[in-house]
Amino acid sequence: MKKRIFAPGCGLMLYKPELADKLHSLLNDNLDKVDRLDICCHHDPQFTEDTEVINICPGCDKRFRNDYKSSSTISLWEILAEGDFFAFPDHKGRRMSILDACPTRDQARVHNAVRILLKKMNIEVAEPVNTRTRSTCCGDSFYGAIPVEQVKAQMTKRAWEMPAEEVAVYCISCIKSMHIGGKRPQYLIDLLFAEETVPQTYEPDAWHQELDDYIARH
Repeated sequence: MKKRIFAPGCGLMLYKPELADKLHSLLNDNLDKVDRLDICCHHDPQFTEDTEVINICPGCDKRFRNDYKSSSTISLWEILAEGDFFAFPDHKGRRMSILDACPTRDQARVHNAVRILLKKMNIEVAEPVNTRTRSTCCGDSFYGAIPVEQVKAQMTKRAWEMPAEEVAVYCISCIKSMHIGGKRPQYLIDLLFAEETVPQTYEPDAWHQELDDYIARH
């Protein structure tokens, strides 16, 4: 059997590290003991045995799945969708669009699990035209390739493809993009713990500097 390890990812650790701690405790209480990996996915974890990484960040999912020897991935969303140990809050039929993240665009397992979780939380999903494997970028991946004002224009364009005012996201950068675009992002982990989603640092230059500094330290 593969070893399992929990990787909260840089985004969540910058956003709400206390929720990473809660999730790690939840996994340890309900699965076999799960160690925690705080090395950023941009750095080779150098696993010495076959390891399945339980991830939250779509970028982590892609890198640990594709770039490193002896690692495979499963999202936290799949763990919760398949398990029976989480007490889901009731969001009382709130209507939300959903933004599927670029790094898992080709991962139907992730798309399916996320929607199962939203259904379990009594959230009505209003799908945009470009969704699941046809999803287009929130705009953040353009950062560094085009001027920042054009990046923000892309974010606004994508945000207004969403038919609902609230947009469920499962990537921290998507929070920033939907906020800049004029929608109300709702981060999936916040929804699971019935917390408010706050954009925090959202201007692209400041956010990417914050990310780069964290990645360099981890």
